Amino acid sequence: MKPLEGKVALVAGATRGAGRGIATALGEAGATVYCTGRSVAGNPGMKNRPETIHETADIVTARGGRGIAKRVDHTDPAQVAALLEEIGKLDILINDIWGGDDLVEWGKKLWETKLDDGLTLIDRAIKTHIITSYHALPRLRAGGLVVEITDGDAFFYRGHFFYDLVKTTVIRMAFALSQELRGRNVTAVAVTPGFLRSEWMLDHFGVTEANWRDAAKKAPEFIASETPLFVGRGIAGLAADPNARALNGRVIASWDLGDRYEVNDADGSRPHFVRWLEANQPEVLTNWKKLDDTFYAYWGATPYELPGG
Repeated sequence: MKPLEGKVALVAGATRGAGRGIATALGEAGATVYCTGRSVAGNPGMKNRPETIHETADIVTARGGRGIAKRVDHTDPAQVAALLEEIGKLDILINDIWGGDDLVEWGKKLWETKLDDGLTLIDRAIKTHIITSYHALPRLRAGGLVVEITDGDAFFYRGHFFYDLVKTTVIRMAFALSQELRGRNVTAVAVTPGFLRSEWMLDHFGVTEANWRDAAKKAPEFIASETPLFVGRGIAGLAADPNARALNGRVIASWDLGDRYEVNDADGSRPHFVRWLEANQPEVLTNWKKLDDTFYAYWGATPYELPGG
């Protein structure tokens, strides 16, 4: 029996990238996975992107799970409510809704950016998570897992006002949900991939999964990148862990989940982005203030079982 056999998961934002990788890994572990997003054949949610939620659902099924594609605009509470009414009970909620690749103006200060784009990013990448959690959390079974997908497990500036705001907000959201869910035996965490070798990133560097190492000539740190499947397998390990609540309220990196659950990437490697930086670009870590136990103690929590949890 697969470790997540009989479990029902919702991966909100499963069209591509980390969402697709997570859905795939949950399918590998035997789960039924509802794959949601806006992109379907002939009607992409993001311009110039070919991936669809139906492709993701097919991959989930091919890997041994049951993939179910549902087109949902998570900015619309009515659509999300209808989705959860159809799903019924739920064991795993993954909030990975993003839709911001075309909205981030790297290299510009707040007052130089397009304000409408920044506010749209907040709608797509924060409000959607709130709306989805609002309707999904009452349906979570005991022993359930909530995961907010972020970027980075430390306190540092992520290079763009709205991007930084979104990615740090969902970390705080996971912590807040860990408190809201006390007494429910549900674990809430934030998870960050490493340098994600997503479809968009491969296109950005002009490479494919077959020759991706060529991109390291432009960005040496890309040699430590990972496919979306790696973070997915780490989350699948967490979802199957009877002691997952030891990490309640935390932000966890894919490389730490890889070591914790001894899972590997698609090619059999086990990437560790920070370990690579320590060995090759230690100056990058100068302002990397890891959110450690001192941070959580300040907010009145520990990484361990909370009273009444």
